[in-house]
Amino acid sequence: MPSPRWSLEGQRALVTGASAGIGLAICRELLGFGAQVLMVARDAGLLEQARAELEEEFPGPEDAVLALPADVTDDEQRAEIVDWAKDLGGLHLLVNNAGGNLTRPALDYGEDQWRGIFETNLFSAFELCRLAHPLLSKHAASAIVNIGSVSGLTHVRSGAPYGMSKAALHQMTRNLAVEWAEDGIRVNAVAPWYIRTRRTSGKLADPDYLDEVLLRTPMGRVGEPEEVAAAVAFLCLPASSYVTGECIAVDGGFLRYGF
Repeated sequence: MPSPRWSLEGQRALVTGASAGIGLAICRELLGFGAQVLMVARDAGLLEQARAELEEEFPGPEDAVLALPADVTDDEQRAEIVDWAKDLGGLHLLVNNAGGNLTRPALDYGEDQWRGIFETNLFSAFELCRLAHPLLSKHAASAIVNIGSVSGLTHVRSGAPYGMSKAALHQMTRNLAVEWAEDGIRVNAVAPWYIRTRRTSGKLADPDYLDEVLLRTPMGRVGEPEEVAAAVAFLCLPASSYVTGECIAVDGGFLRYGF
């Protein structure tokens, strides 16, 4: 039997952007620790495919992994997501993973484009945190994990609005961690560097670009979604019960690169 400090048995986790890549890996990791997982993503077909895949991989109770197609940038749909969790019995863990980007020079963004990046990466997470607060605060020890980025900690070539939105997400994490500590809610973030997902596959397929990435990464390789998911799981586990307001870089040493 695993130590209770390394178990999520009896915990219910909501993961956004859950149908692929890092989000799907997070769902798989949390299921492995015994949590019930509620998956949310926009693409209903892809989401159901991912849910069925996890259900087959983790045979058990019928409700171990459930899915709801929804757009986290929509006010009404955000409320529906939290109402869904409430109807299922409440919430112990929230992982704000949904995100998006449009990479281009700062002068080339239309206002709707850069505002859209903020809506997806920052405002939706803030609103979900606020909506979920009444559910999370009912338990003695709940946790929120926000998926940030090294782009919010230093300059990378992902575009100014993306970096700005992730920097703000990291600051939101710190503020809520302090404000909600008395409510029994820990709030942390992880900040990945290049991770091998569908979204990054195009850029990483360019051998010259990949060489540049690897030259700036002391570990000399691109990360895997499972490596981000492991950090997220740790921040959800009772084992991290005295950790809040932190942003853990999952970056192969990228942020510590020197000469």
